[in-house]
Amino acid sequence: MNFITLLEEHDIKPTANRVVVAKALASSMTPLSLVELERRIVTIDKSGIFRALTLFREHHLVHVIEGGSEGVKYELCHSHSHEHDEDLHPHFFCEQCQRTYCIDNQPLPDIELPEGFLPHSANLIIKGICPDCRK
Repeated sequence: MNFITLLEEHDIKPTANRVVVAKALASSMTPLSLVELERRIVTIDKSGIFRALTLFREHHLVHVIEGGSEGVKYELCHSHSHEHDEDLHPHFFCEQCQRTYCIDNQPLPDIELPEGFLPHSANLIIKGICPDCRK
């Protein structure tokens, strides 16, 4: 994956720190919290990682998943637009091992909002026990 191109496609200037944060997110099999990213990226301080994540969020390069044990988690978005997120999907949080899993290729259900409401994002998290912990 060419991370410079990915950042540019989302109208993000590809600095060295931003490329490192994007690579760390892409290399993970599960969404990561800020603390987990800090542990993986020792060359950038917490505020630098957070600034990159905030910019990624504004440009629809990351999904922000709320509701796990470590608060907010982040994952690289596979949307091809910097204006809206075309890759929203549900997530599963295991209450035993505390991991968050993507439920890819499952669109979020359509919810009709009352007149006047303008949604900016959606988040669906299902909580329970994952297959590994059930064994």
